[in-house]
Amino acid sequence: MTRMDADAAVATESAVECIGPRALLLEVREVPLGGVRAMSVHRALPQRELPLVGAWCFLDRFGPQETRMRVEPHPHIGLQTVTWPYLGDVRHRDSVGSDVVVQRGALNLMTSGAGISHSEYSVGDDAAPLDALQLWVALPESRRHGAPAFEQHAVLPEFELVAVDGAPGAATVVLGELGGVRSPATVYTPIIGAELRIAAGSTVRVPLDPAWEHALVAVQGEASAESVTLDTAHLLYLGTRRKGVEITSPTGATLFLLGGEPFEDDVVMWWNFVGRTHEEIVDAREAWESGSERFGRVVDHGDERIPAPPMPAVRLTRRRRRL
Repeated sequence: MTRMDADAAVATESAVECIGPRALLLEVREVPLGGVRAMSVHRALPQRELPLVGAWCFLDRFGPQETRMRVEPHPHIGLQTVTWPYLGDVRHRDSVGSDVVVQRGALNLMTSGAGISHSEYSVGDDAAPLDALQLWVALPESRRHGAPAFEQHAVLPEFELVAVDGAPGAATVVLGELGGVRSPATVYTPIIGAELRIAAGSTVRVPLDPAWEHALVAVQGEASAESVTLDTAHLLYLGTRRKGVEITSPTGATLFLLGGEPFEDDVVMWWNFVGRTHEEIVDAREAWESGSERFGRVVDHGDERIPAPPMPAVRLTRRRRRL
């Protein structure tokens, strides 16, 4: 998904090192996207104080709502897009020739490398129910200048979450590795993205790698972790040095766990681009606006495209954690 709300520069400050367990609730903000889509999303990442969790640098939830999605071709650099749907079908087309429909239970993973473009349309001509998570993973130096790629995984591994009280839970490993179970999707940093499902009246324990940082977002139902109530209006940041976390749900709940090894570098994020310097972002914007072959052409599209917003009047700087 493209961003209609490109951020301005972030002030340069000394980064705070990620050390130790936390239980911090960070507010999710509503972002109206407007335009022909007339959509709004709820954005959990980036946070001003917390730009990344592991390599995860962006998390939007577009829904639940009834809408007609029409996201015209737009570019990306330096990241992977992770689309995890809950309701509705979305057609994905890109400049490496992919033309697929994303449905519940299937993972769409697009790796931009140095440059890719894609479009996203809801299936059908009328407004329809739609709900999904759209996440971005920052690519490390070893991969961010490489070729673009796309993969879809309709079957993902699951395992049982140990019950502390009540019935066991279940985890779907969407990306990376959790509890010794690994997703078949391609990753370039130590990472985890997993859907967690907890039965009503149960408490389960989710295994975590203590060297990684983690966070939780609620998707549906009531739940709590570390004596903190989880809801869809907040992200719960868990920090590092945790071997596991216990989650309780009185009603039954679905959550999404994200985490990984603290990322190798601070990043510059602007519009749909993840880089390291202001100059990289300017070059990518100019390439898109000039119709450069860097981003290719999205299959079955003509000249329609989303233009890049103007660059801010100040220099873009790297996002650094403040907590």
